[in-house]
Amino acid sequence: MAGMANTVSEQYANVDFAPIQALTDGEVITKSPARDIRLASGKVLALITLDNGRDHTRPNTLGPATLTQLGETLDALAARAAAGEIQAVGITGKQYILAAGADLSDISKVGSRDNARLIAQLGHKVLGKFGELGVPSFAFVNGLALGGGLEIALNSTYRTVDSSAAAIALPEVFLGIIPGWGGAYLLPNLIGIENALEVVISNPLKQNRMLKPQQAFDLGIFDAIFPAANYLENSLAWADAVLGGKKVERKNEPGKLERLTKWPIAIKMARGMLESKIGTVPTSPYAALELLDKAKSGTKAEGFAREDEALADLVTGDQFAASMYAFDLVQKRAKRPVGAPDKQLAKKVTKVGIIGAGLMASQFALLFVRKLQVPVLITDLDQARVDKGVAYIHEEIGKLETKGRLDADSANKLRALVTGTTDKSLYADCDFVIEAVFEEVGVKQQVFGEIEKIIAEDAILATNTSSLSVAEIGEKLAHPERLVGFHFFNPVAVMPLIEIVKTPNTSDAALSTAFVVARNLGKNAVLTADAPGFVVNRLLAKVMGEAARAVYEGTPIVDVEKAFGPLGLPMGPFQLIDLVGWKVAAHVQDTMATAFPERFYANENFHALAELDAIVEKDKGGRVTGWTKQAEKLLKPAVGSAPASAATILQRVQDGLADEIKRMLDEGVVPEVEDIDLCLILGAGWPFIDGGASPYLDRQGASDRAFGGSFHTPQIRGVENR
Repeated sequence: MAGMANTVSEQYANVDFAPIQALTDGEVITKSPARDIRLASGKVLALITLDNGRDHTRPNTLGPATLTQLGETLDALAARAAAGEIQAVGITGKQYILAAGADLSDISKVGSRDNARLIAQLGHKVLGKFGELGVPSFAFVNGLALGGGLEIALNSTYRTVDSSAAAIALPEVFLGIIPGWGGAYLLPNLIGIENALEVVISNPLKQNRMLKPQQAFDLGIFDAIFPAANYLENSLAWADAVLGGKKVERKNEPGKLERLTKWPIAIKMARGMLESKIGTVPTSPYAALELLDKAKSGTKAEGFAREDEALADLVTGDQFAASMYAFDLVQKRAKRPVGAPDKQLAKKVTKVGIIGAGLMASQFALLFVRKLQVPVLITDLDQARVDKGVAYIHEEIGKLETKGRLDADSANKLRALVTGTTDKSLYADCDFVIEAVFEEVGVKQQVFGEIEKIIAEDAILATNTSSLSVAEIGEKLAHPERLVGFHFFNPVAVMPLIEIVKTPNTSDAALSTAFVVARNLGKNAVLTADAPGFVVNRLLAKVMGEAARAVYEGTPIVDVEKAFGPLGLPMGPFQLIDLVGWKVAAHVQDTMATAFPERFYANENFHALAELDAIVEKDKGGRVTGWTKQAEKLLKPAVGSAPASAATILQRVQDGLADEIKRMLDEGVVPEVEDIDLCLILGAGWPFIDGGASPYLDRQGASDRAFGGSFHTPQIRGVENR
């Protein structure tokens, strides 16, 4: 970095930003007006308020035109500071919002690596001014501060936060990029390397976890925290005290010793954790790690220059393009399900019935009572099972109370809403009844047959089957039009997807009710036709079947798990099978192999394996390291001696998935390929950086090999690869 500039402003003084200033068409500009505030001491603080003129549902964002205007505001204030007219600069946001970061739709239109670098440089040039005004700068974070919004605060000299702010985060790694406006350099130098690793890498990888203001304050991101009632008043008084000489303690700021000893160790451990948890396919977490590592020494200008290059690489790569596609699906398509009937047709649900009292049924009951706050009835064959189910639900409500997520009154109210019985006549006033009984058509037909005689004519029946035909389950009903598939994913409380299955008989009223209930449960629903395995299990059965095929050919289990690495799934196929349960997996394989024997692999030996207590051995991280002794013994006679190579296994699963997805679209299982990707992202944890499955299969050439085409035209690729 020879001849490097000393200050941020020198570094970007001669950069021509015209190419990206031409990209501002349609940008909602966030304005940055400033007003003078005379503090109690008589000193003057010029306060900038970011405001895009929209209500709080449209957060402030930082596009090129917004940044350019903010830069002009700051230059004018620097001149006033030099003239002695102001003693400090503050920045805050409109109600509830500081800023939600860069306008990502703009970033995805950059068109070239040079333009991507310019976006990073413009952010650095403008936000860097907060540290070079000649007077102290104060960020008053009065609400949501994500990405570039939080980086405004990090570039300021001091920071306070409103204790009611919605969320504080640097979510970039979740979207396949890095904090590129100072975050990767400034944060570790403010709060230490271990805390910075948590905020920049771990949290984004935990389903994009955000910080609450108190957590952010405890980490040392903010110097003070004040309640909402007098937030600005308190912040201004605090700023006045700091200008008057009040010392600001920063206990997490790293010293020399941490930089020398703790820093390299923390980076090395984080690298090991990443490799074991997410493999080496995702690029952004490793790029972020590299930047955090180098932040331990050198100047701010050098740190910013490294971020410029890293951001330029990532913004133009395939993973960011796929992430933006996935982000759009989850943010927009998931909220407006394609094919859902008018919500006016939905039946009002004032009481829910759940047939069964096992673990799945109890998880349903807990979710329904918490989210809908209506009476929930569970039944089972005998009182002992019912009591066990009710006890589990009460215990879970108790845990939420202990954690402070429910107050005592709410917890008691919820407990009172759950009743259990063996008397089915109590279903009479239920509007929505869902079964969670054994996965067998006969059993489900029988329970629905009994219940239908008791409930009202227009009550809705829902089945949580994972792979059986919903139409067949409803065959014996007097009113098959009231039956709908309502397929949850495990764990019920966590997984955001519900597959809503429509049979040729399902009425619009039943379907509409199912969509409204799903939304009220806080879930995302996708409409699917009544086809074997619906969406997620059909494709997971493909993945698991190819893994099983390789094992029965003679490939060691560890090699099979490794071969699936490039798919980027959250876990290997056998680790997944172990999580969902071997019996369930064997059952789904059977369903699929019966439906499509020429395309799905199943092995009789799999059922014998599923009967064992322990089947695989795992390491501390939960990864599969081998078979147990009993499993090996059982497998021996069934396993061949022609192991498949990793490349063969991967290509078989890629081509198999591409072929299956194409068939599902041709059969009309879902309206469009976007719905399949949405199901895989929400129901199987398929990574954002793949964009679900279809953009990945296009890029790998699997779509072309399977059906001589691609799912997306043009393909979803980074600028550099289009």
